[in-house]
Amino acid sequence: MLNANTYCLCLCLSSLSVGTKAGYRLFSVTAVDKMDCIHEGVECPDVYIVERLFSSSLVVVVSLSMPRRMNVYHFKKGTEICNYSYSNNILSVRLNRQRLVVCLEESIYIHNIKDMKLLKTLLNTPSNPSGLCALSVNHSNSYLAYPGNPTIGEIIVYDANNLSAVTLIQAHDSPLAALTFNASGTKLASASEKGTVIRVFTIPEGQKLFEFRRGMKRYVSISSLSFSADAQFLCASSNTETVHIFKLEQHSPSREEESPTWSAYVGKMFTAASTYLPTQVSDMMHQDRAFATVRLNMFGLKNICALTTIQKLPRLLVASSDGHLYIYNVDPQDGGECVLVQKHRCVSTSLHFASSLTLPSLFPGYSEDGGAQKGEVIPEHEFAEGPVCLDDENEFPPVGNQSN
Repeated sequence: MLNANTYCLCLCLSSLSVGTKAGYRLFSVTAVDKMDCIHEGVECPDVYIVERLFSSSLVVVVSLSMPRRMNVYHFKKGTEICNYSYSNNILSVRLNRQRLVVCLEESIYIHNIKDMKLLKTLLNTPSNPSGLCALSVNHSNSYLAYPGNPTIGEIIVYDANNLSAVTLIQAHDSPLAALTFNASGTKLASASEKGTVIRVFTIPEGQKLFEFRRGMKRYVSISSLSFSADAQFLCASSNTETVHIFKLEQHSPSREEESPTWSAYVGKMFTAASTYLPTQVSDMMHQDRAFATVRLNMFGLKNICALTTIQKLPRLLVASSDGHLYIYNVDPQDGGECVLVQKHRCVSTSLHFASSLTLPSLFPGYSEDGGAQKGEVIPEHEFAEGPVCLDDENEFPPVGNQSN
């Protein structure tokens, strides 16, 4: 449950957004030993959602003081572009160059980001108390994914451009905990509340491509999933001390035949034996393990991770609720244990996370919506200087133009 000491982090390639009790901060990481605070917003305190549109000046903020209102700012000009109020508390916000998505517990709102017009309201969506959803950063494949069932791991994939349902993926036996698209919107990774298995599916077909086992000994709470820009790697962080990096590669049987090693021979024996074993055991034998790992010096703290390129080398960024950003080197050939190369402080005090983004009991009787009915959006907005302009590539660069 959120409280006045709850903060948030949003990590996207080389951009870090931090929500704090005093407001929010935006950071840029262009070198291993340099992290610049490019803006500190004090428009509203107790920020628990802050989402920046790539490396642009557009930032979306939601505060504990008004949890039903979304404020959109142009932070370089110091102006508010617009604001919208909803009939319930905002649990998450996702955006790309085409769409802005607002997720409530039982409804989702899709806006056209260029003029903030409400295009579609998805009412009576399955109960989603954590506001779990993912939006492809590729505005041409602007797919939206969210839970299709509160008790099992069903994923609904929705086309946010054409405003139509695409497919339903039966991903896990237990409820979903994490979702993310790759940069092109052609792959979707998911994890359940058990946190032991991570699966990757093709989009829009919804066919399973990969299955990775994070661990077997214990269930964990996976807090983030993130693809590398080229979708060759996938990282996963949780409330444990380990971050896992998986390599997305199809194993070629022909190569094993050309070099019949002992491991290849044993692998063939397991493959043959798996056809006679129960499905659950067979599936476990076919799951790939982590290609690389990071051992954090913390346990039980929420963190988020991202794979990026800084100074032309692959890096893993881990932003933690202890108030720090950790940068690790990643060996793309051999994997193994990643090496910590730099540690940056984001804020002067530790960040405290809640396990859920559900807010209703915090604000009994609170109403800023004028008595709106459930699921109704209140078009309470004014544009500061006309519609949002996304035509300037320097102001709103695509993901591919991130600095290295």
